[in-house]
Amino acid sequence: MQTLSQTYAMDAYQRVQQVCEKHPDTTEKGKKYQKKYGTMAHKLPILIHTAGLVQALAFVMAKSSGTPAWRQYLEDVAFTANEKSNAKQLLEKSQQAGLNEYILLTRQVSQAALWYKRFAESILKVEASEQLDEEDEEDEEGDA
Repeated sequence: MQTLSQTYAMDAYQRVQQVCEKHPDTTEKGKKYQKKYGTMAHKLPILIHTAGLVQALAFVMAKSSGTPAWRQYLEDVAFTANEKSNAKQLLEKSQQAGLNEYILLTRQVSQAALWYKRFAESILKVEASEQLDEEDEEDEEGDA
């Protein structure tokens, strides 16, 4: 029998591997997709910790409409953390949950998101410092 953490790790590993296969870093488009996916993998655990689960999920869902990699990341985390649900179902469940269920759900999503962060670093080679570089690039583009 596997622990919950082992289950999350295996699922996250497989899903991050699929990102590599579907969006290889041999193309510029694939590199950008992987970097955006990895950047969100770094951001979500912090966002959940600072804003709370509902606010973090709602924010990423709203912002992900123009960023397919973010949407895919959110769908992957939802599937891993919440018994094979999708992002919309996870958001609805977190909005309707009582306090105890909300705390448990927050822990589950946070734990799953940490595995995605680890695999974004090891498989996608996206480091936290690169995340800052990307934000700086976007700021410069907005200033121009």
